[in-house]
Amino acid sequence: MAEPAGPAGTRAEPVWNGLPRGLLTMRRLLLVVWFVPMAVAVGVLLGLFAGPLWALFALLPLAFVAWGWPMLGRNWRSWRYAERADDLLISRGVLWREETIVPYGRMQLVEVTSGPVERYFGLAGVQLHTAAAATDARIPGLLPEEAERLRDRLTALGEARSAGL
Repeated sequence: MAEPAGPAGTRAEPVWNGLPRGLLTMRRLLLVVWFVPMAVAVGVLLGLFAGPLWALFALLPLAFVAWGWPMLGRNWRSWRYAERADDLLISRGVLWREETIVPYGRMQLVEVTSGPVERYFGLAGVQLHTAAAATDARIPGLLPEEAERLRDRLTALGEARSAGL
């Protein structure tokens, strides 16, 4: 099945889906949870054992939080996926853009995964496995309903496409 043609016989652009904002919230919270206590610990320990001037090194983890906060936002906005007639597109990356195209007929396994932190935030990921290990792809941070819908759709399309081989 071919991609529907747009004006003047050109291929229509795929309909891109972004990731839920909960993924950005989770990643930013993890950034703060790891680096703010680290800053406090470094400041207290260096202040007690090396002197107050050395305690200024506690600003380094806080500087990392200030730098990482907008970087996580840029990374979150870069993730998107699109379902086309014959394949799934996954695009990500800020400095180095990476676009993965996974043909439905090449999919061998589609998993929905969710760790404890992801479950707390109501998120799940979809992991796609193909015959070539280098082409395995994933879509992180989806709502569980969307992850299950995508898994079911990709599995059905994969079975239909592979039956024709």
